[in-house]
Amino acid sequence: MKSLVGNPTVELTTDKTVFDVITSSIKSSDQEEPFIVADLADIVYKFKLWKLKMPRVEPFYAVKCNDAPTVLHLLAALGTGFDCASKNEIESVLSIGVEPERIIYANPCKTRGFIRHAANVGVKMMTFDNEMELHKVKAHHPDAELVIRIRVDDSSSICQLGVKFGCNVKDVPHLLQVAKELDLNVIGVSFHVGSNCQDSGAYSSAIVSCRHIFDIAEDIGYHMDFLDIGGGFPGFKGPYVSFEEICNVVAESLDEHFPPESGVRIIAEPGRYFVASAFTLCTNIIAKRETFSEDGEPICMYYVNDGVYGSFNCLMFDHAEVEPIPLVDPKYRPVVKSSIWGPTCDSLDCIMKTCDLPSLNVSEWMMFENMGAYTISAASTFNGFQKPEMRCILPLHVMKYLQSLPTWANLLEAFGDQVLDFSNANVSTDCDITNGNTDNIHLLPHRESVSA
Repeated sequence: MKSLVGNPTVELTTDKTVFDVITSSIKSSDQEEPFIVADLADIVYKFKLWKLKMPRVEPFYAVKCNDAPTVLHLLAALGTGFDCASKNEIESVLSIGVEPERIIYANPCKTRGFIRHAANVGVKMMTFDNEMELHKVKAHHPDAELVIRIRVDDSSSICQLGVKFGCNVKDVPHLLQVAKELDLNVIGVSFHVGSNCQDSGAYSSAIVSCRHIFDIAEDIGYHMDFLDIGGGFPGFKGPYVSFEEICNVVAESLDEHFPPESGVRIIAEPGRYFVASAFTLCTNIIAKRETFSEDGEPICMYYVNDGVYGSFNCLMFDHAEVEPIPLVDPKYRPVVKSSIWGPTCDSLDCIMKTCDLPSLNVSEWMMFENMGAYTISAASTFNGFQKPEMRCILPLHVMKYLQSLPTWANLLEAFGDQVLDFSNANVSTDCDITNGNTDNIHLLPHRESVSA
């Protein structure tokens, strides 16, 4: 078990919210660099909510979404599996003590060397969607447990993946026949409705297709017992489909087509669901320019110290929408037409082309909520600007819950000296939501409390 890379600050607290930590941080005279506050309690809450709403579906966290060591350590301690797409992701997960049986190599198109590496470290489950992949697996990992990935309707998702991955259902018989001739073990089917799905019905239609493929496989001589329903689950509340709505649709479809007595193991690959709402980014205004738009309207250009080459790469790669929250008292400040720019020397580095903000000054702060998904994992240090430092908060009552898990020793070793001895602290261990009790889980502050 390795300790956390980069040693992010972990603050144990009984009553502080993310906003409390942010406000105390920005009051420090030497705080100027951007920083992220991660609410680990939010991730624990999401895990327990998943187990409550979809107890039949094992979550295999999509590492590519956010590979922060703190996140991986926490989810490993909670007992999730991991969806990895490369050799390095597999190594990251194995290095924190996760067994290879808890990993699915969910990249249908892999390099030969990566396939050999998976074989060497004992990772057997892996996806495929084409005939050439079967021949590579036969040559380099003949004992693999293969999962055929099919293309399903992802038209209702923000990020559509079917254009790149997933075989057409009509091609499944041929691929399964080739696998049979190569004496390869195909254990099941996977699909992905696209990242950030906006239509719960996409899951039900995909599950129907999987049932059809299970029947096809039976005729070819494969008795499948594994189903991977992919990702697409929302990570924060929005105007579209809710996590609860998706859970209801998935549960109903699974009960109809893959009931418990079928013996089929069911997993999913949630990414943003676990981490999106847990991360809040704070940026400092490093410069301000007052100019005019093409139609002569005055506009304030604010330059902050993180941008699209850093955490805001989500604007380009994940089609994200962000909302700036000025950390100032808005009283007596006129609202002005504004734009927000990153710190690099590239004009592409624009966070928001237009928005309405109270008049702000250099050295003041903005925060952005819901910044945990596809942000820091793809951030670069272009132009020499460093990635934001990360600070984590963990209420004592949630830590008490983690202490009750059999994996506590591993998590304690990971956090190291940052976790204080609080064994005699008088705090409740009740952070169980199995009876609908969510009161003891500290979530991000509500928008109204931030703007006050």
